[in-house]
Amino acid sequence: MHKIIALFLLAFTAAAQSSIPALIPAPQTLEPGTGAFAITAQTRLSILTPAADVRKMVIDNLPGIPASDAPKLTKAITVRVAPVTGVGPEGYDLLVTPIGITLTAPEPAGIFYGLQTMRQLLPVNKSFRDQSVPALHIRDQPRFGWRGLMLDVSRHFFDKVFVKRFIDQMAQYKFNIFHWHLTDDQGWRIQINSLPKLTEVGAWRVPRTGRWWDIENPQAGEIPSYGGFYTQDDIREIVRYAQERHITIVPEIDMPGHIMSAIAAYPNLTCGKKQVVVPPNGKFYKLEDNTLNPCDDSTYLFIDKVFTEIAQLFPGPYIHVGGDEAYKGFWEKCDACKATMAANNLKNVDELQSYFIKRVEKIVQSKGKKLIGWDEILEGGLAPDATVMSWRGMKGGIEAARQGHPVIMTPYQFCYLDLYQGEASAEPSTYGISRLSTAYSFDPIPDSATAPGINAKLILGGQGNLWAENVPNVRHAEYMVWPRAFALSEVLWSPKAQRSWPNFVNRMEAHFKRFDAQDVNYSRSVYNPIITLKKHPMGMMEIMLSHELPDTYLYYSTDNTVPDDHFPLYTQPFLMPKGADRVKVVAYRNGKPIGRMVELTLPDMEKRVQ
Repeated sequence: MHKIIALFLLAFTAAAQSSIPALIPAPQTLEPGTGAFAITAQTRLSILTPAADVRKMVIDNLPGIPASDAPKLTKAITVRVAPVTGVGPEGYDLLVTPIGITLTAPEPAGIFYGLQTMRQLLPVNKSFRDQSVPALHIRDQPRFGWRGLMLDVSRHFFDKVFVKRFIDQMAQYKFNIFHWHLTDDQGWRIQINSLPKLTEVGAWRVPRTGRWWDIENPQAGEIPSYGGFYTQDDIREIVRYAQERHITIVPEIDMPGHIMSAIAAYPNLTCGKKQVVVPPNGKFYKLEDNTLNPCDDSTYLFIDKVFTEIAQLFPGPYIHVGGDEAYKGFWEKCDACKATMAANNLKNVDELQSYFIKRVEKIVQSKGKKLIGWDEILEGGLAPDATVMSWRGMKGGIEAARQGHPVIMTPYQFCYLDLYQGEASAEPSTYGISRLSTAYSFDPIPDSATAPGINAKLILGGQGNLWAENVPNVRHAEYMVWPRAFALSEVLWSPKAQRSWPNFVNRMEAHFKRFDAQDVNYSRSVYNPIITLKKHPMGMMEIMLSHELPDTYLYYSTDNTVPDDHFPLYTQPFLMPKGADRVKVVAYRNGKPIGRMVELTLPDMEKRVQ
């Protein structure tokens, strides 16, 4: 009986959704119309603005539809830059009727986002000719101004071709900030002409594969042959590419910690001035000094040289300086640091890091830029004009906002795209977990009960972060980002009150088909069953099964046979039978199996509940 009910509910839901286009992120308002506009060989683009960049943008996003300057075109797609009541600079108004399409926006950014919506209304990778667009009226604008994704290219290097592909994917879903993590312990990825050893030495390490925590240290005589970097011409090309898609690039040069790649090139940057190599792992932490010396003026001359060239390459308003996870044990032993602390009345090494960040902020500001750092820059006192990116939960962002500083919320529980996204036994190795439904539940504005009285206008927005320790290639990078970035795009763009997980799931599955056509390697982990464990007081293992998707049924076995929908249906937690050494679980939806069968052995269960 339960299968019949499931089929009925699915059919009902599909019928209810059929007239509503599967748009991600969901627009602010959408009013369905009657009929559709047919794009034919006679359809023309009427671009009512003389701006060459806008004209090019329209033509590039609607290929195959000729532009015409003829007056009073009928059955046309009309695009114009003009004020729209109640719509801000990134908003737009899109009207589709059987006699034409009109896209209006107050700024070119709004035109671009309206074009992305139009493209989602049309089939992917097909000629736009001989297609129909459903009649509707959309008035849309983003909830937040900062809608970002971060890509770590230090731990594993991703070439220029992939970076541009990543930017294309971001643009489709109305992200507008590309946070580019260009340096870390494991690689320096940007050419600095005044400091050539940064890429000659710092961009290369010994080749390794395997799980991050198992990777061996370099051996004597090994050649550092793995790595790469972007030339300054590469950077300029990618910056232009992003600008054409209304994406601002925020470069990150991590300091005072996470900078072993620079120290390998210039050992004088640390307190001990010890020669080191670029590490392929993180096993050196607290054993080797990967932290800049904050008490030597030559450190700040180095930073000034780097930021002079960074500022020239990146026209956006921000430089991200990291500031996270800096191990200060070597500072505590450094005579020069002790003297600096005494001379500046600094009580501890946290205040010494604050001293460092405040000096770095002045360098950043001297280049006409604003400083952003991870929430550790709060420790010891926040630099006067800093923006805080809060990753260790939302506490740091709340504290920064209370102090009157702008904040980007990116708590790891919701926004770290390198975490497991499904049942770990069916996933490539990583750590932690942040499911698709968890990402979709994120809200950058903290609950008033936990953060009373903060100014919500100081919360600029949020972003997803792809750290690459466990992401060795571009296909896996896509797998980890999508579809969780679908969820975050909607969190950051769409009105909170309109969010609906079941509705989002239906639209997401339509976008899976779009990504299939684009050959994007998204994850299907959301289809897999979830196993949760609890140790029963009697010493037995209690098994709880669940699933992220609605209208899904789980069947299981404990006798090492392969379950299907003739096996026990999961309805409530159960105890592992005596003698059983594993559980296997499959999911069914709409009467068909979905996702992967997951299997967990008793030894793995014991490890997981410890």
